[in-house]
Amino acid sequence: MSPKKPKELDELKVTCESVDCENGLHCFRQAKRKAKAHGPCRACGAALVDWDRIHTRDLLDVDHTFEALRFERIRHYAWHLKFSQHAVNYARRAGYKGIEGRVRKRIRSAIGKAQPFRDGAQTPLGGKNPIYYAQHATATCCRRCLEYWHAIPQGNDLTHDQIEYAAELVVNYLRLRLPDLTDHGESVPPIRRGART
Repeated sequence: MSPKKPKELDELKVTCESVDCENGLHCFRQAKRKAKAHGPCRACGAALVDWDRIHTRDLLDVDHTFEALRFERIRHYAWHLKFSQHAVNYARRAGYKGIEGRVRKRIRSAIGKAQPFRDGAQTPLGGKNPIYYAQHATATCCRRCLEYWHAIPQGNDLTHDQIEYAAELVVNYLRLRLPDLTDHGESVPPIRRGART
């Protein structure tokens, strides 16, 4: 059962700790530093996520992972946030093949190091790059989210396999959200200054 889609998603102020439990949207990151990184909803105690299953990091089970992610308010928001026209054009120009390489580069640069610069704030929510939307939706936006959702501990550089796992989550999200992209990209005229986006 999927949570209800809240009205006017673009106007909500959502943070990593936001909850709307009445509408099935929770926060599973625990409030206390010494507690487990993940668990039941920190506000209402709902235990909706099979953490052992998620933490196997099985890409053949990605549909289950995506369903679980959408129980969290911040992830649900990112799954339903409308892409800016700039982000759509970026993806159309790159195509699936081009975007896959850019995703891996972004994962390495933004969260690949043991102590990323400005960890927790290095990935904008929305904007001109569709990869940012995908990182928040898949909890690959910072090392703290990567740890509690995907059991990839902070404090060490990501391994090749961990980078590949995170990148595949992002690519799968983009394939779902932008199903009409070509493989090798297309020519898209630039958005004129002052035009609505």
